[in-house]
Amino acid sequence: MIFSYSLKFAKSLIFPKSEKKSVARRSLFGAVLCIGLSIVPLVVVTSITNGMIDGMTQRIIGLSSSHIQAYVAPGISKVQSAEDFIEYADEAGEVRGVTGVYPEVEISAIAAGKNGRSGIELRAIEKDIFKRNKSFNSLFEVCEGELNAFISPDESAKRSPAVIGKKLAEELELHAGDAFRVITTRTAGDKIVPKLTSFTVAAVVSSGYQELDQFWVFIPIEAAYNSLSMESASYNVMFETEDAFSPNLVSIQKKLAGNFGRYANVYRWDQIHTAEFENFSSTKVMLVFVMMLIVLVATINISSAIVMLVMERQKEIAILKSIGAKPRGITLAFLTAALACGAGGLVIGLPIGIILTVFSNQIVHGLESLVNLISAMGGGGEIHLMDPAYYLSEIPVEIPGIQIILISVSVLILSVLVSYIPARKAGREKPLDILRKN
Repeated sequence: MIFSYSLKFAKSLIFPKSEKKSVARRSLFGAVLCIGLSIVPLVVVTSITNGMIDGMTQRIIGLSSSHIQAYVAPGISKVQSAEDFIEYADEAGEVRGVTGVYPEVEISAIAAGKNGRSGIELRAIEKDIFKRNKSFNSLFEVCEGELNAFISPDESAKRSPAVIGKKLAEELELHAGDAFRVITTRTAGDKIVPKLTSFTVAAVVSSGYQELDQFWVFIPIEAAYNSLSMESASYNVMFETEDAFSPNLVSIQKKLAGNFGRYANVYRWDQIHTAEFENFSSTKVMLVFVMMLIVLVATINISSAIVMLVMERQKEIAILKSIGAKPRGITLAFLTAALACGAGGLVIGLPIGIILTVFSNQIVHGLESLVNLISAMGGGGEIHLMDPAYYLSEIPVEIPGIQIILISVSVLILSVLVSYIPARKAGREKPLDILRKN
């Protein structure tokens, strides 16, 4: 039996001309449906996981450490004033490939608002960073107030401006224009004495990833030097490059380290956030592995359907072999039928999975509204399905083309592999034995 006749026989297996009811055909179409339904969550989980991880990665790199970060020694003369520190950072950042230099002073402190106190991470930065830095400009959403009040503050104002995270503003019941106090500590003799400094909330912002920004308070770097105790301060310089994933990042890091000399330790973003990204990668692998197991179970249905199809078509197999059909031709016909079932499952599952991914935010918000409605009827509180304390508040929609191709190829290969044994058995059937039995 040549290849064209194998294809014709495979077509007759799936779409026979006779109207006779076939249990095997129903099983075959049931297997197609199972594969389609198993592919839907695989596509959705893969797409949403990629979007979530990429969104978190973008925020962690862009807003926390930038592409390269230098930890400068606190005791050197270059960090004793804001002007000297900024000048020192700019000189060290004169390296080809560096597109932005952002000096920063970090201080652990306590913020006191209308409703109690909270530990905070003070980030003293240049006022125009929200304009110059691409990540700060695009990833921060202004919830209240205006960033211009921070970038171009009123020089006659008694208090310096501050930009605070949304979660912290909710905890302390602060709004744009409100005053709050920052408590730092300084050493006076043998005692540790608190130092209070007042700031005005210029804007309330959110990166969409609460775990990252919930304790951040941004203040002008000049205000930190003029008003706060710098005893526990750490001095960092963030360096932005053209591409955080560029292979040139290592050489840029070495050049920056050479410019700083022994006065700073310079690290790439992947060295600073190793634990987070290993966690992201392992989570993604486990989710995809579980989804692929579901697809494997679904493809096994094809194997059982092919077994039933072989039993139903024994007479046809005997006749074809009697007129010269070769065993491999019969085997190829059943494998082609199995491959067609896998392809049919892809035709059903891929479009549904992609559509659900594209409208995932709307679906989540709709389900959240429905759950909250039921909860309100039962006297319960508000429920967030996408709690920003653990996830991004909005799912970044991303259709991973390469991974979808890999999923499709894997499904087709699995469909053929699980059907190989019954298909090979069909090719080895002896026509005389079949005709005697029937």
